[in-house]
Amino acid sequence: MKLDRKDILKALETITIAGEGKNMVESGAIANVITFGDEVVVDLVLHTPAMHIKKRAEDDIKKTILELVSPDAKIKINSKVEVPDKPEIKGKQIPGIKNIIGVASGKGGVGKSTVTANLAVSLAKMGFSVGILDADIYGPSMPIMFDVENEKPVSVMVDGKSKMKPVESYEVKILSIGFFTAPSQAVIWRGPMASKALNQMIFDADWGELDFMLVDLPPGTGDIHLSIVQSLPITGVVIVSTPQAVALADAKKGVSMFMSEAINVPVLGIIENMAYFTPEELPENKYYIFGKEGARNLAEDLEVPFLGEVPIVQSIREAGDYGRPAAMQTGSIIETVFEEITRKVVQEVVSRNENLPATEAVKITTMAGCSAVKK
Repeated sequence: MKLDRKDILKALETITIAGEGKNMVESGAIANVITFGDEVVVDLVLHTPAMHIKKRAEDDIKKTILELVSPDAKIKINSKVEVPDKPEIKGKQIPGIKNIIGVASGKGGVGKSTVTANLAVSLAKMGFSVGILDADIYGPSMPIMFDVENEKPVSVMVDGKSKMKPVESYEVKILSIGFFTAPSQAVIWRGPMASKALNQMIFDADWGELDFMLVDLPPGTGDIHLSIVQSLPITGVVIVSTPQAVALADAKKGVSMFMSEAINVPVLGIIENMAYFTPEELPENKYYIFGKEGARNLAEDLEVPFLGEVPIVQSIREAGDYGRPAAMQTGSIIETVFEEITRKVVQEVVSRNENLPATEAVKITTMAGCSAVKK
């Protein structure tokens, strides 16, 4: 059969792109439609870099043409993103660092730092150069997890300037506020002090050449998160959650914050930690203590990638306490789990970099309600 271009355009007038009021044809998102017999090529132009919006638009186009025009149509969609020029903004790229990945959670206690540490060593095992910025100011745990509690960053001269040299462990470069405080000392700082400390660890450090910098963010959606996205152009974020409803509700808020128009940082996906318990002596048995596939279902609902499940295994906790991330256990189930998740994270980063423009640091355009700003 031969498809009619007019029929296709009429069908596409029934759908809109998320966040836009006009239909795809009226808004100009459909740049062109070409038909060849039963084949149709649609040129799609988007004005937002969010991956989930691109995927949803493509899915809507295919579904609409198949339902309203022809179920036998062979559809090809050429998508491109055209983001309007933005004014100069605060924040700058760190020379030598290719990708900056935030690891976040809405709720505390879901194992975000453990996941960060194991992602880092898995990336290093794959041959990437990796660094971790421990931005969890009030609960820095990377020094313990990498067995470097008693280490201190040394000062080095770079281009005539004094810089901090990150502590290195298991081929991962690390900077944490934990290196500058006693283990028993509480960090009692207001937001501006914490933000200043973070900026020093970011810009006054000799990170060298890194393929990936992982930023271990504190739980929630607060001042530290704003400081990071203001200071750095984040490539994307990974959200960590456990399966139960309480954690998922907070994880949803975390995704919402990064996907909001004001922040607009791509969400690379969700990792479900503590997905199930597997006894060492019964490796085939799975006990879903906190519920089943909650984070997987959340990822589907929010239309973001699901990156994988991490089981509750005693060795993960022991490895974290002993300062040797569990993903380094050769031949173990945990090594395999984190290899698969890390591979998916890398794939999402590659896809994000191919399909979206480089992320820019966020410009805060209003300081209403911020008591730290001088009037």
